[in-house]
Amino acid sequence: MAQAIFIPRELDANEQRVAASPDTVKRLAGLGFEVVVEKGAGTDSRIPDEEFAKAGAAIGKAADASKADVVLKVRRPTDTELKGYKQGAAVIAIMDPYGNDAAVAAMAKAGITAFSMEFMPRITRAQVMDVLSSQANLAGYQAVIDAAAEYDRALPMMMTAAGTVPAAKTFIMGVGVAGLQAIATARRLGAVVTATDVRPAVKEQVQSLGAKFLAVEDEEFKAAETAGGYAKEMSKEYQAKQAALTAEHIAKQDIVITTALIPGRPAPKLVSAAMVASMKPGSVIVDLAVERGGNVEGAQAGKVVTTENGVKIVGHLNVPGRVAASASLLYAKNLYAFLETMVDKAAKTLAIKRDDELVKATMLTDGGKVVHPNFAKAAEEPRTEPAAIQAKTMVADAAERKPAKKSATGKSAAKSPSSKSEGIA
Repeated sequence: MAQAIFIPRELDANEQRVAASPDTVKRLAGLGFEVVVEKGAGTDSRIPDEEFAKAGAAIGKAADASKADVVLKVRRPTDTELKGYKQGAAVIAIMDPYGNDAAVAAMAKAGITAFSMEFMPRITRAQVMDVLSSQANLAGYQAVIDAAAEYDRALPMMMTAAGTVPAAKTFIMGVGVAGLQAIATARRLGAVVTATDVRPAVKEQVQSLGAKFLAVEDEEFKAAETAGGYAKEMSKEYQAKQAALTAEHIAKQDIVITTALIPGRPAPKLVSAAMVASMKPGSVIVDLAVERGGNVEGAQAGKVVTTENGVKIVGHLNVPGRVAASASLLYAKNLYAFLETMVDKAAKTLAIKRDDELVKATMLTDGGKVVHPNFAKAAEEPRTEPAAIQAKTMVADAAERKPAKKSATGKSAAKSPSSKSEGIA
């Protein structure tokens, strides 16, 4: 009897994405699996049940999860969902484990083998499985679209007989995948773009996209990137110098988009209330890190706040989910590419190789235990303090990665396919 894969409808009210597409359903069926998609799972991603059925899936109900050998999800399963899974089932999702030790322990107790997609290693063979990049890329695009929607003026410069409309000045803070895409999108719309980041390697990437780079380029700045490509935490002295530079710059901007995150830490505060107060009425700030505490003082998760001086601070939740039809197609391909590596093609069954580097990097729980080294100790010892907030969702944030090959405009951007960067998931 064929093993079963179940794709549920996400329970989170803010989640419009789905963990499969008609294309991946067809491919999964081709691997020998019986695929069951919960009724309405793809509705918010513009994938009707009929499309899944045509691709070879059976349309089922939530209770069908109890018979599944593999569950493909967008978000970590809730306690209610866990009760419906059979022991030993493989559950693959964006698990968001940092700061959620109890949820990780619950997955271990449920006896599932849980894989966290945002922990996919940065190696060449895993590029197609990189959910952080696929979702952050869309988050950067949507951030500009959201900013343009709130900004009550045109973005490009327009020269007419009646006069000239000046181009909107746009400032991108944090140049990971989301930041690079935001730069590219704002440039396409005709804005004048500047960008900043504490990592010197991104300066060339910013300039290759036609934007200007802004940073205090002292000796500390030159050594501000880890060997893996992540941003280092800067000294208070550097932070003060950078804050002074950006404060002066922000006061002249029409749109500011913040994307900065540091793995394992709360989102760094980049824009103070004083900086917001210095901006012109009608200016817009989009905080892509709002789900991790936010980069902007005064940002509120899930809300668009208008300050006393008329500045709008946009704090939408799950920004990749705001373009769910596109995000789901990419995410589904990420999941399929990973699952395929764990399938015995001859036997047409799931065959998890626990010594595989992809499995070791992403497996959170197995055999009733928390097995990931970052969380196993926390599961064994009682904690008196909550774990640090994870630095990556989404969309969006897990740390966002640089594009492996090209930037959003097709120009070379990243140093190597395995490089890492700060940003949103």
